[in-house]
Amino acid sequence: MGFIQKHDLWNDALTRQAAEIGRRVEADRVEVIRFSFPDQHGILRGKTLVASELASAFSSGISLASSLLMKDTSHRTVIPIFNGSNAIPGMEGAADIIMVPDPSTFKILPWTPGTGWMLCDLYFRDGRKVPLATRHLCRNVLTQLGDAGYDFMTGLEVEFHVTRLIDAKLAPEDAGQPGTPPQVGLLHKGYNYLTELNYDQLDPIFDILRRNLQALGLGLSSLEIEFGPSQAELVFRADRGLQPADDMVLFRSATKQICRRHGYHASFMCRPRLPNVMSSGWHLHQSLCAKEGGDNLFMAAPGGAPLSPIGMHWLGGLLDNAAAATVFTTPTINGYKRYRPFSLAPDRAIWGCDNRGVMLRVMGGPSDPASRIENRVGEPAANPYLYLASQIVSGLDGLARRADPGASADAPYATPAPHLPRTLDEAVSALEASKVFREGLGDSFVDYLVRIKRAEIDRYNLEVSEWEQREYFDLF
Repeated sequence: MGFIQKHDLWNDALTRQAAEIGRRVEADRVEVIRFSFPDQHGILRGKTLVASELASAFSSGISLASSLLMKDTSHRTVIPIFNGSNAIPGMEGAADIIMVPDPSTFKILPWTPGTGWMLCDLYFRDGRKVPLATRHLCRNVLTQLGDAGYDFMTGLEVEFHVTRLIDAKLAPEDAGQPGTPPQVGLLHKGYNYLTELNYDQLDPIFDILRRNLQALGLGLSSLEIEFGPSQAELVFRADRGLQPADDMVLFRSATKQICRRHGYHASFMCRPRLPNVMSSGWHLHQSLCAKEGGDNLFMAAPGGAPLSPIGMHWLGGLLDNAAAATVFTTPTINGYKRYRPFSLAPDRAIWGCDNRGVMLRVMGGPSDPASRIENRVGEPAANPYLYLASQIVSGLDGLARRADPGASADAPYATPAPHLPRTLDEAVSALEASKVFREGLGDSFVDYLVRIKRAEIDRYNLEVSEWEQREYFDLF
């Protein structure tokens, strides 16, 4: 009896899907399969097995080092693994954990012949879920929401930069943690929002991306030219539950791989250090649906508020927990450079009806089945499982307290409201003190994430920036 069967980790549907994948791998002459899991930053990691090892993976899973969960964004291990008093229980000495494939996520990657791909979940060797694994965590809060009678509907609207690769910087001296970033050139000069002329300049790579993303079944809806130089936006159809998060991690990884193969560079960094750059955001559209019948529970009755009472309480929860939630929606030091007034990005926790300057843009209205909240606070580098989970934890808190979001703001950069954290350090402090997130995600996970992020912040604070060199070196 293998690990998966011994610990009863698959239901009947997953077992049937696994058998079908075995037949499909043989019929489609798949040669290798990439088994991946999303790490704490939402980056895909894992192992590639030859197709003949599929049966073993479907029986025993795939082992890997638990130290992968202890790294910051430079891939440095920042939580001790050989110090028993500080190491995470079950992971001392970088002990193995097990990746268990999720057969429902199987894809054949269209850009690399003969290659399959599958998402995995992480378990300890005794069959327990690894509690720090963010896909588990998101599924847990979705279960809490489901137990209350709700389904979570979300739609992805993601901005990013696509540039031409001039120099990949692969000389030995460019290696490091992190290494030297590549040198790139623009594909268009920007400041012509939604123009067909700029779209046509991106069309060669857009066409390649579109065909591959559609072949993956990611629900692509539109490809758009954003305001900044070489900036684009892709929009995807809304879906329920975990699926949008799964789609987001695959979309980001696929886009970077496809672009690189064709001589381009895709970056989901919020505000790259490029001249005349515009920040990129990830706007998350969200609503609640009834588990029975699927009705949109944010839709208001005629003559009332723009959202139903459920929608307004959810809105209040998102506002009240906005500061702590920014660690999940904006997890990088760079992302806080986007929060500035009069920039089509929010700078305070505020809502408004169809207003692009607010944090929470309410869309729809009485009797509109597409009624929803667009959270404009996020950056495209966010871990999608944590982004979704943060919205559910905040929204459920709002429902429990019947939170009042207050009045709509017509002047979002002038209306008094709590400001969003101005730095990742401020956001981490807000999360560390948050009873709502400690209750919703668990003390151990909050403490773990705070530890990872503080290591990242400490490393940043010790770095001498070009600004400091320019400001002080000659003056003093």
